[in-house]
Amino acid sequence: MNTSTQRRVIFSADDFGMSVEVNEAIEEAHRKGLLSTASLMVAAPAFEDALRRAQRMPDLRLGLHLVVIEGDSCLHLPVITDEKGWFGRNQVGLGFQYFFSPATRSALKKEIHAQFQQFARTGLRLDHANAHKHMHLHPTIGHLLLQTGKIYGLKAVRTPMEPAGPMGETPHLGDCALEQWTRVLRWQIWKAGMKTNDSCFGLRWSGHMTPERIQRLIPQLPAGVSEVYFHPAKSQNAQMAALMPGYQPEQELAALTDPATRALLAPHNIQLTTWDAL
Repeated sequence: MNTSTQRRVIFSADDFGMSVEVNEAIEEAHRKGLLSTASLMVAAPAFEDALRRAQRMPDLRLGLHLVVIEGDSCLHLPVITDEKGWFGRNQVGLGFQYFFSPATRSALKKEIHAQFQQFARTGLRLDHANAHKHMHLHPTIGHLLLQTGKIYGLKAVRTPMEPAGPMGETPHLGDCALEQWTRVLRWQIWKAGMKTNDSCFGLRWSGHMTPERIQRLIPQLPAGVSEVYFHPAKSQNAQMAALMPGYQPEQELAALTDPATRALLAPHNIQLTTWDAL
C-alpha cells in the first residue's frame, strides 16, 4: 500500500491461459495498448499457448492467477474438485468448506503449492499474485497464498478494494462488507512483508470495462496506486459464454488499445507503473 498523493496506475488482465481467444487479446493489448501485466492460470486449457506468447513478450509482467473456484486444478484432488478436476462454482458453499474442513484445507495447501510450482517451472519471473473470483479475500485462501507465495519469491498481491466515488457510483452495503474483508487481506499482506495496491477497479464493471467507462474513470482515479484490471478476449468460446454470460471482452480489449485511453494519462498527471516499482 502506498500513501503518496501521486496517482499511479497498473493496467492488468486476468485469465491468461483460459482460452486462445483470451491469450490473443492479452498479446494485442500489450503490444498495441496499455497492458503491462497479466495473471496466468497455470492449469487452464490454453496455458501452453499463453506460455509461448509470454516467452516472446519479455516486457509483459506475469503473476499467478490462483484458481480455487470455477476452474481447472493441477492435482485433481477429489476432496476439493469433481471427477474432471474442476473446482465448484458455489462461492458461499466453498467458503464454508474451505474454512471449516481440515481435510479440505490440507488439500488446498497441496493444490496451491502445485500451482505456484507450475508457474515456477515456466522459468518466468513471478511478478505478483491474485485469485480467480478474488477468493484470496477468504482468510484461509489468503493465508495459504501468502505463505506459499513467499517460498516462491512472491512480493506483491492484489487487494480488490474498489471505491465507488471515482466510478460515479453510490456506495452500498456490499462496499462496506468488501472493505472489512479487504482490511483482513491487507493485514495479511502487511504481515507477510509484501506490497499491495491502494485501489482496484474492475469489480462493478467486470466484463463491461468499455472504452467509454474507462475514459470516464481515468481522470477520477484516486491518489496512490490503482490497479485497473480487465478480462479481454478476441471473442468468447462456448465455455466462456457459459461462465461469463453477457460479458463484453472485445470492448475490454478496445478500452486497452484505444489511443484516447492513453491520451488521458499525461493531462491528468497519472503515471503508468508496475508491481515491482511500488
